[in-house]
Amino acid sequence: MKQSILKYYISVLVVLTSFSVTAQEETRSDTIKSKHTYGLRLGVDISKPIISIFNNDIKGLELLADYRIHKNIYAAIELGTYDRETQEDYFNFNTKGSFVKIGGNYNLYENWPNMNNEIFVGFRYGFSSFTQTLKTYTPNIEGTYFEENTITVNQEFDNLSAQWAEIVIGLKVETLDNVYLGASIGLKKLINEKEPENFKNLYIPGFERVFSNNTGFSFNYSISYLIPIYKRK
Repeated sequence: MKQSILKYYISVLVVLTSFSVTAQEETRSDTIKSKHTYGLRLGVDISKPIISIFNNDIKGLELLADYRIHKNIYAAIELGTYDRETQEDYFNFNTKGSFVKIGGNYNLYENWPNMNNEIFVGFRYGFSSFTQTLKTYTPNIEGTYFEENTITVNQEFDNLSAQWAEIVIGLKVETLDNVYLGASIGLKKLINEKEPENFKNLYIPGFERVFSNNTGFSFNYSISYLIPIYKRK
């Protein structure tokens, strides 16, 4: 009787051991098969060239780059130029300059093996250097007794600058091998700025429109290419 029980326990132990070894081999096999690509991704914001086709008053170019430094963490940089002619109710002006934004993204999306798509949140610190040119203005005169008189100024205010913090929410989807389409929205808050005398910065390169409380937002649609450098398990 004792021998039968001993044989039973030995049989159970052998079966459990074989299951454990099989599970370890499958886990090890899955770990080997699942690899993450690390590399430099370069891209361009395609929304600005498209907008300039339909609106000649707006011109700009924005280049994008990110580099994967951890499984879900990417260092990111964006830089570009901006040239906008703006007609408000009582004045016409031009904003022209360049900008750079530095920060990082955290990927919230859990990819399947060998996939590198992203749904991310990120942070940027932005800096812009630009000029504002007041071209014309019309004094705001109440009533209809006096006729409106547009005054031409063409006064340029240079050496202007601005800095801001930005939270970014977006996604990037691999549509072809190493080719990604992306979209993002940036919510911004001015930290400091240098304004012209008797004139306010209504638009800032990289920041876009300055709303009340020095807040703003922007969006982009991008296409980018990943240059693979290495893979990590």
